[in-house]
Amino acid sequence: MMPNTIHLPHSPGRRRRILLAIVPFAVLFLFGNTALSSYVNSLWFSSLGYGEVFWKTLGMQWGVFAAVATTTFLLFYGTFFGLKRIHRDDLPGSHTIILNRQPVTIPLGSLMRWLSVGVSGVIALVSGLAISADWPVLARFWYTPKVAGGTLDPIFGRPLNFYLFTLPVWRLTADWLTTLALFAFGIAVLFLFIANGSRALEGRREHYIKPPWHGLSLASAFLLLMLAVRMYIGRFDRLLGDHTVFSGASYMDAHLMIKGLLILCVALLLGAAVATVSAFADRGRRWLGLAVLPAVISFVALQLFSWYVNSFIVKPNELVRERPYIGYNIEFTRKAYGLDRITQREFSAQTTVESADAANNQDTLKNIRLWDWHALQDTLRQIQEIRTYYDFPDIDIDRYDLNGTTRQVMISTRELNTEKLPESSRNWINEKLIYTHGYGITMNSVNGFTAEGLPLLMLGNMPVQSTVPGLTLARPEVYFGQLTDKDVYVKTSQKEFNYPQGQSNNLTSYEGSGGIVLGGRLRRLLIAFDRGDLAKLPFSDDIRPDSRLLMRRNIIARASALAPFLTFDSDPYIVVGGDGRLSWIIDAFTTSETFPYSRHFNFAGDSINYVRNSVKVVIDAYDGTTTFYVFDPQDSIVGSYRNMFPGLFKDGSAMPETLRTHVRYSELLLKLQAEVYGLYHVTDPEMFYNREDLWTPASESSVDAQGQRSTQPIAPNFVLMKLPGESGTEFVNILPFTPANRNNLIGWIAGRSDGAHYGSAVVYNFPKTKLVDGPLQVEARIDQNAELSGQLTLWNQQGSRVRRGNLLVIPIGNALLYAQPIYLQAERSPMPELRLVVLALQDRLVYGPTFEAAMAGLFGGAASSTSTAQQTQSGTPSPAASRNPKERPDPKASCSARIPEAAKYLSDYQRLTSEGKLGAAGAKLEELKHALDELAACK
Repeated sequence: MMPNTIHLPHSPGRRRRILLAIVPFAVLFLFGNTALSSYVNSLWFSSLGYGEVFWKTLGMQWGVFAAVATTTFLLFYGTFFGLKRIHRDDLPGSHTIILNRQPVTIPLGSLMRWLSVGVSGVIALVSGLAISADWPVLARFWYTPKVAGGTLDPIFGRPLNFYLFTLPVWRLTADWLTTLALFAFGIAVLFLFIANGSRALEGRREHYIKPPWHGLSLASAFLLLMLAVRMYIGRFDRLLGDHTVFSGASYMDAHLMIKGLLILCVALLLGAAVATVSAFADRGRRWLGLAVLPAVISFVALQLFSWYVNSFIVKPNELVRERPYIGYNIEFTRKAYGLDRITQREFSAQTTVESADAANNQDTLKNIRLWDWHALQDTLRQIQEIRTYYDFPDIDIDRYDLNGTTRQVMISTRELNTEKLPESSRNWINEKLIYTHGYGITMNSVNGFTAEGLPLLMLGNMPVQSTVPGLTLARPEVYFGQLTDKDVYVKTSQKEFNYPQGQSNNLTSYEGSGGIVLGGRLRRLLIAFDRGDLAKLPFSDDIRPDSRLLMRRNIIARASALAPFLTFDSDPYIVVGGDGRLSWIIDAFTTSETFPYSRHFNFAGDSINYVRNSVKVVIDAYDGTTTFYVFDPQDSIVGSYRNMFPGLFKDGSAMPETLRTHVRYSELLLKLQAEVYGLYHVTDPEMFYNREDLWTPASESSVDAQGQRSTQPIAPNFVLMKLPGESGTEFVNILPFTPANRNNLIGWIAGRSDGAHYGSAVVYNFPKTKLVDGPLQVEARIDQNAELSGQLTLWNQQGSRVRRGNLLVIPIGNALLYAQPIYLQAERSPMPELRLVVLALQDRLVYGPTFEAAMAGLFGGAASSTSTAQQTQSGTPSPAASRNPKERPDPKASCSARIPEAAKYLSDYQRLTSEGKLGAAGAKLEELKHALDELAACK
């Protein structure tokens, strides 16, 4: 009985017909969604005026994919084909198995042919997708800007552009080819195993003209060749590594490892040649074994020499040997993070009131930020959200010219959060057609308070109301923001909800030019399929041909989709332009991890060793227009992107002046530079090696919801101030430093934002012989103040909770001013209200119910009734001494006259406490204490 046979299609005509039937479905399955997504993306890019950017990006991605996938497929299929020919006499043509007690013959030749096509195709597809995802690396290399001269690395003498553009491409290509070589080697081993197994089963021992090791030899030669390439590239990687003390090539790298890797590279090349010869030699197996011998010997010798050099030459004299390389690390790290652009000045940090020079620093004093942004956010959510579906996701700090005076203000955007809509209102029409946008902003001065301790608003309410002449919003609607994560349709038959108005709602229709025109039914159907809205959009009677889809409304996602090769600050800020329109500004950065001799640091979740804040992105909050402005044309990375997409970027000088005045030094960049500067402000290699002068950003205390106190790094603080040594007031971002593991201050850094000074930074160094209090030490002084501590303890026991704002460290004149607002928050209300302002100099601390009262106590005016009595020793009047003489109790009066007065103070305190007027109650409590002290003195 003949065995059953499984026949695979072998007729060329039949195979062709099957392939013609399968290919369209396979292409549709694999690339249908991609094609549809590309179509909708092309519409979106074109709606923003960046159609050329889309098509060029798509062309580069597919070009890389096609080149890599084709090369990979040809290499792998050629490997399969060559190995099959080499082992054709060893591979069985068929194999019989027992299936359901019946012998079944499987034609292995046909199966292997189809398997080789399938495996090669899958590997080619995966390789193409993986490499095409790194298209910016290849594109940057292709569009590298031509730079004459420039800095060279001290080891190889290569320009910096080699490390930024060329080396990443070398590494990417070598990794890809090495992976293919490993796969090819594995396939060769598999074929050899199958062939030898087949011969063993059949009992064959004859020899063939081409030995069975022929394929393995060629695969080994390819693998050794790629390892040689990796060794050659690895020489340059020695300039990128981080060591314990410093980064970059060390003494041993420069004198041994770089040369040793080159020798190892030659040994691997020799091994590849030997392996190639072994493929055609009679005793190829022996030759193949000898192929790896030069590399093994070179590797072992290199390890032995490196152990000897490290143990007997470097370690005993490490500082002497490594001194020049530490110097390289300092120089290149400072260049990579822009520290070489920072100027240094001395700051005397004097302690007297006169050194603060209050008369000549009124602009600074008038703009001290007393609103902690967390407290302000909680307050705005209570008094300005109006409806539960609004939210204030962030608070921004900026400066505006108001009535001819530059004022520092805090701005928050009232955004719509559809997740907070009532459950009964959560339907497609409401979420997609009606509730489409947020509305307006709030603006308040950084230290403006009402009598109840609430923010003094310049812009607020719905419709938007302004208390400052000339400050208005022409377009308060916010269609693009930080919470706008869903698509919406505008210019439909449905009116859009604008803002609540009494018992009714104000409605509007979108009048902008943003978004994708939905057009006819076919286009609408394709868009609906891509956006996952197939059940509603094509059948809605509210959608018209001129209706528009607003997609990617989240501003970070929007900018990232247009320029995925940039790194974006996750904290954008809103700006009111001169035309009354709202615009978002996002700081964008170019980064690299291949800058020679530079230390790696974490930045926005990535490990980098080079950064530039080269781009500012402006997004119109109403129509979504997105513009990229280049602010650092000297950055070669952004230069390559400009060569790549000339229509995407504009010069920074093209930014409208009404927006340009709000550009600021990036807070994210300042935090990174401060971290780097803490170590790399030291330029002497010996001091750097010994870590003699390590700085860290100052820390402050924080209290969580359970009342547990902890310390955290202090955040950079935007201040409108006159820098020491400068004549004008400017908007700067400052951050103080402390010595490592110490709490006293050692200096501070200021990032400048205005005019010609934009992008520059200044570090002010304190005298090392003077002890200057840091934030934690000043907070300890506040805690140790008996009367203030008692007041805070009392408030915490009256059904309320004390919230302490951030302690601000503000340079003023030649002194440091410390300021901390203290809020009172009822247990049943999340709305904090300002109750005290604490101000301090190095040797002086006062507090008052208002900023003016605290200022008066600090600078010698009439002190507030809540100033600390202990400050009388340093010149601040005590509460009793600050009263009007007519109101001052007569010390000669009888004790009986003091008793009714004390009783009245107690009665007033109890009444005010019950009314919730805790600030005034605290003042009466102080009066009561002093009356009781006088009674005790009478006795």
